[in-house]
Amino acid sequence: MKSYWMQIANEQTVLELRDTPRPDPGPGQLLVRVRAAGLNRGEFILGHGLHKAGSAKAIGMEAAGEVVTCGAGVSGFKPGDHVMGRCPGAFAEYALMDLREAMAMPARLSWEQAAAIPLTFLVVHDMLVLQGHLQAGQWLLIPGVTSGVGVASLLMAKALGAKVIGTSGSQDKLDRLKTLGLDLGLRTRSPDFHDAVMQATGGQGVNLVVNTVGGSVLAECVRSLAFQGRLATVGYVDGVLKAEIDIEALHAKRLTLFGVSNKLRTADQKAEFIPAFKTQILPLLNAGSITPVVDRMLPFDQLAQAKAVMDANQHLGKIVLAGLP
Repeated sequence: MKSYWMQIANEQTVLELRDTPRPDPGPGQLLVRVRAAGLNRGEFILGHGLHKAGSAKAIGMEAAGEVVTCGAGVSGFKPGDHVMGRCPGAFAEYALMDLREAMAMPARLSWEQAAAIPLTFLVVHDMLVLQGHLQAGQWLLIPGVTSGVGVASLLMAKALGAKVIGTSGSQDKLDRLKTLGLDLGLRTRSPDFHDAVMQATGGQGVNLVVNTVGGSVLAECVRSLAFQGRLATVGYVDGVLKAEIDIEALHAKRLTLFGVSNKLRTADQKAEFIPAFKTQILPLLNAGSITPVVDRMLPFDQLAQAKAVMDANQHLGKIVLAGLP
């Protein structure tokens, strides 16, 4: 079968399309014929540590497709079922999916929409619900709201009844997100949004921040938090890995700062909260309260082009790679 690999050499990434044997599912695994797979920026950033220097690894982290065969002990799915889930090596004709990660694909969604859900929306569920405790009527701030994680955070927050402020350097993208419920769009790529945030929230600040940008906006995010506010750090596309923290604000306002990453989690830890996602968020996807935003789906042989679009920040929402015909 065809499978994309990424080689790490001299701090550079090289994408390779290889011919590899089709895997057989082990106990508790599904073999899935991949119909679409979502791109995720973190997989390609060397600083995230997902790949070791000098190594090569099958890439792709989330997919939607058809069950081909089931390993021993698998129940609840059968060949022909449409599924979506996190899975290693998703940029391939076939991929193995842990039964615990597999979710029935909502019938109302296309392959590309379903492929945009598993990793991204599980991360957002972690930030907004499991750790962020976002409630209806509360305020969420998303610096870099037009990214895949940013748009997914907007969609989930609105479905939960929250109000959302987002920043972006593109007024056109902000205007498009207003049709999806963005309450206030701030055109900026700089850490200068505190005053506008405070004005919008009646001087109280926001209850939760999803920081997709990195260290360059961390101090401004802390300034913008309300009493008992929470701040989730999910990425650092700005490459700024160090930032000052206002200890007085952290102390006086009883703030909570937390990170969201799967980098060091075991398979058991990653699977632990999937039942909560299925209970709390999957019904919203099935009912149409949340519809993933896919900027574009590119053919299987254009992974390099898809990555270039993502690197250039030309997209709004997710970029998806189609499966082979």
